[in-house]
Amino acid sequence: GKYHPVKVIERRKLQSTEPSDYEYYVHYTEFNRRLDEWVKLEQLDLDSVETVVDEKVEDKVASLKMTRHQKRKIDETHVEVGHEELDAASLREHEEFTKVKNIATIELGRYEIETWYFSPFPPEYNDSLKLYFCEFCLNFMKRKEQLQRHMRKCDLKHPPGDEIYRSGTLSMFEVDGKKNKVYGQNLCYLAKLFLDHKTLYYDVDLFLFYVLCECDDRGCHMVGYFSKEKHSEESYNLACILTLPPYQRKGYGKFLIAFSYELSKKEGKVGTPERPLSDLGLLSYRGYWTRVLLDILKKHKGNISIKELSDMTAIKAEDILTTLQSLELIQYRKGQHVICADPKVLDRHLKAAGRGGLEVDVSKLIWTPYKEQS
Repeated sequence: GKYHPVKVIERRKLQSTEPSDYEYYVHYTEFNRRLDEWVKLEQLDLDSVETVVDEKVEDKVASLKMTRHQKRKIDETHVEVGHEELDAASLREHEEFTKVKNIATIELGRYEIETWYFSPFPPEYNDSLKLYFCEFCLNFMKRKEQLQRHMRKCDLKHPPGDEIYRSGTLSMFEVDGKKNKVYGQNLCYLAKLFLDHKTLYYDVDLFLFYVLCECDDRGCHMVGYFSKEKHSEESYNLACILTLPPYQRKGYGKFLIAFSYELSKKEGKVGTPERPLSDLGLLSYRGYWTRVLLDILKKHKGNISIKELSDMTAIKAEDILTTLQSLELIQYRKGQHVICADPKVLDRHLKAAGRGGLEVDVSKLIWTPYKEQS
């Protein structure tokens, strides 16, 4: 029952006889782009309209008053969260190209899910407001009848890979993008609907996908996944991470993050997620790092170094440093960082960090690192 400021991005004609009947695609300026949507004219409060001078004209006027160096500095610093690796021109191009969601909803298993962002499906799907996904092989179709026909023939009941973890009703499958190319590409199309900035679609050969499922007598139903490069020079242990909207806020994101670090421990390496992280991804990681490090600091007697913490947790030293700095648990004395862990302060931070989510039972993980497999 409340108005929010929006920017009108696009309009389209409604199927009606009235020549003036349009609907408008709007971006709520106070919120993330995932809430952008089509609205009818009567939902807009036209008395509050502010006309915006065409941005190109605005830019021209501004740049006359600004040296080129100043302008470049502003362009370089004005980057939206989650797009840190894009320069200003690429960011504008990304936002222009992806400004309107092309698919409004999808059906996946027993859920109908509203999408959050644009995803570059093949052109023949551009006129589909809704897509129907097979929840096991992730093939997508335009019509419900096509899905029903497909389900009668599809003999998959879980992701097409090796089951590497099973605990209770949870299973984790490792899918090799090279061996299961179409599944990998379909997963990327699906994930992009819920991730604002993700560029991997066709080149899935170099990646492994870890798909988390809830299992019942009908099969293994995907709840989320993370992907990981087979060979990373930068010690990335995770490229993309997503929990599907119906399963969010149940601890699965934290589980996926913890799982990626358990794989790093088995490889005998430290790991870090590939940047940029989405807003939700960054929140999950901050929470995970905080809980893991504070748990150790609480139990540990005597001094402990960042290097020791890194060896114990497989978390990269820089991530440990920034986490402890943000909690103000680190001081710089005589040329080195010293961790200051007052038990009361630790308890307060642990309480603020919230629940730890689902535990990974390492005894149930049966896995050989990729290098050893090959």
